[in-house]
Amino acid sequence: MSTSSPPSSAAPVSVLGLGMMGTALATALLDAGHPVTVWNRTPAKAGPLVARGALPAGTPADAVAANPLVVLCLLGNTHVQEVFDTLGDAVAGRTVVNLTNGTPAQARELAAWASEHGAHYIDGGIMAVPQMIAGPHAYVVYSGDEQAFRTHRPTLAAFGGTKWTGTDPGLAAVHDLALLTGMYGMVIGVLQAFALVRTENIPATGFAEPLVAWIQAMLTGVPEWAGAVDSGEHLTDVSSIAVNQSAFPNFLTAYRDQGISGELFEPFQALLDRAMAEGHASDGLSRLADLLRAN
Repeated sequence: MSTSSPPSSAAPVSVLGLGMMGTALATALLDAGHPVTVWNRTPAKAGPLVARGALPAGTPADAVAANPLVVLCLLGNTHVQEVFDTLGDAVAGRTVVNLTNGTPAQARELAAWASEHGAHYIDGGIMAVPQMIAGPHAYVVYSGDEQAFRTHRPTLAAFGGTKWTGTDPGLAAVHDLALLTGMYGMVIGVLQAFALVRTENIPATGFAEPLVAWIQAMLTGVPEWAGAVDSGEHLTDVSSIAVNQSAFPNFLTAYRDQGISGELFEPFQALLDRAMAEGHASDGLSRLADLLRAN
């Protein structure tokens, strides 16, 4: 029996966690021709993948033993640690790619655990919804063991683009959470806008087109804000903190008058008030990024 590794195009992979995203990852690997072993806490979820040729594992240890590359996509990193605790040194020599959403500190703790048990650890953040996996716009940010990443990058490419962020295991989580922060900020604004127009029976479907166009136009300023944040120079010829702080109460008053909650936006008023109190009246809104940093 040969002990040589199979070509990357056919490298075997174990996938632990078969929620919507984990199932999408396993499906992408199968579609790319990889032998796949799957495990899930609820075994029935493996059924459709097994029907497509995946091999079911009875326990996490069985899944890890099956292949040198192990991908985890669980509900949270507490669940990852619970799985790790059942494995012990069974992970020795394996490359563990954790694509579970979590914090930088958690990633570093899991990387330390993996190292202590002889495993190579890669953390990752998936920048896609399940339906996007393996498509042209999906990508995953990775950090941790760079040699292991380079070795397995052809296999990981089955999920979409691969973006390396550095050898610090926590960096992928920083990028992941920062990108999602921008997304959630957009979601909050969009939902608040829809709630507001619906108070006057304006259909959200009709309002969506001008809202998208407006958001896209405003996003063109992001590189300029980034330059201001990096340089610490927040002068503006567009809209100062003083102007925004004066206007923002109109939003909160209108929300209240129209019968919708302003709870998503009230903290922004407090931050504008603090910026004014600290002497940043003439600066642009990019100054707020500095104020958000804990002293």
